[in-house]
Amino acid sequence: MAGHLRTAELILHAGDVCVAPVLDELAQYAPVVAVCGNNDGPDVVAWGSPETVEVDIAGLPVAMIHDSGQKTGRLARMRRRFPDARLVVFGHSHIPLDEQDADLRIFNPGSPTDKRRQPHGTLGLLDIEDGVLLSARIVPVTP
Repeated sequence: MAGHLRTAELILHAGDVCVAPVLDELAQYAPVVAVCGNNDGPDVVAWGSPETVEVDIAGLPVAMIHDSGQKTGRLARMRRRFPDARLVVFGHSHIPLDEQDADLRIFNPGSPTDKRRQPHGTLGLLDIEDGVLLSARIVPVTP
């Protein structure tokens, strides 16, 4: 996992970091933008992790939220919640997902530390340039 962090220009964390020192550790690799998850305490909020974030990354409007709600209707719900976003990154389920339509891509990178029912811990790699999401990959980081 550290190899991916060393080459990151920005780290997005979709919540459930659990304790703020983890965000400090991640920030040693690259700037961090994080949202607060349901397992995060007041220290994570105080660190600067709100419920939602909308940010421009290399010209691409990106939104983040921890809990995107039930699977049914998720893409349409995220479009309504973040009408200006072209990419929404979310977490909560810890289940990797990459789904899109003509207007919006939703992306859950999974979790590198709490894989739940998944075969591997994972993280997501996004390649964004000049307002275009060139690639989005979910990569395993644990055996």
